[in-house]
Amino acid sequence: MGQIIAVVNQKGGVGKTTTAVNLTACLSQLGARVLLCDFDPQANATSGLGVTKKNPVTIYEAVTNGLSGAEAIVSTPFGDLIPSGPALSGLGIELVMEEHREFRLRDILEPLKANYDYIFIDCPPSLELLTLNGLCAAESILVPVQCEYYALEGLSDLMTTLRAVKKGFRPRLEIFGVLLTMYDGRVNLSMQVADEVRRHFPGKVFTTVIPRNVRLSEAPSHGLPIIAYDKYCRGAEAYVALAKEIYGRR
Repeated sequence: MGQIIAVVNQKGGVGKTTTAVNLTACLSQLGARVLLCDFDPQANATSGLGVTKKNPVTIYEAVTNGLSGAEAIVSTPFGDLIPSGPALSGLGIELVMEEHREFRLRDILEPLKANYDYIFIDCPPSLELLTLNGLCAAESILVPVQCEYYALEGLSDLMTTLRAVKKGFRPRLEIFGVLLTMYDGRVNLSMQVADEVRRHFPGKVFTTVIPRNVRLSEAPSHGLPIIAYDKYCRGAEAYVALAKEIYGRR
């Protein structure tokens, strides 16, 4: 039985989608059965796996039109994907009067767990209804943290939300891991932030650290994960190492 992991941080630009896409590809390369659910209206995880943002069936259709999750899955060379699209941006308004609106995504993903080792949810950079659905669908969260000044401030807000979700909706929701991203060992601030994060989350911070890497930022524009774009760059080596670290937890 697979596990559902939400990749979440309400701050934008921390490497959330980059992590979701590249973990999907690297774990698939290791032989794991992986599904990535793109639950961000920007649909960057969708294009990052080489799938058009104009896909006729997306997670939006599954949530609103009663399609099963299986009907929305697109197979890619890098793992399976439930794509997203711009229509998802209005979902919060459409569901505002609906009962159990927080569990729409859970109801779609739960039946798929038996088919996968990992199901990742790429959540939007906010703490609104879409992210709440992601948290209520997940058993644990993976939190990318950029090694910069305001990182811990954003983490504090996220932990407040996590406690509220655990209390009201998902009592067993836990932290799967905290991932340090955009790390530059030449800069004192990066090392200071890394030390602070490890102090606040003892035993939860991945050993693997994702470095600042130009090739990582270039890969999405080609619709490729980093191991297909430049498998010898430092960014690719880091995500392969992270995938092995996660796969070794089984």
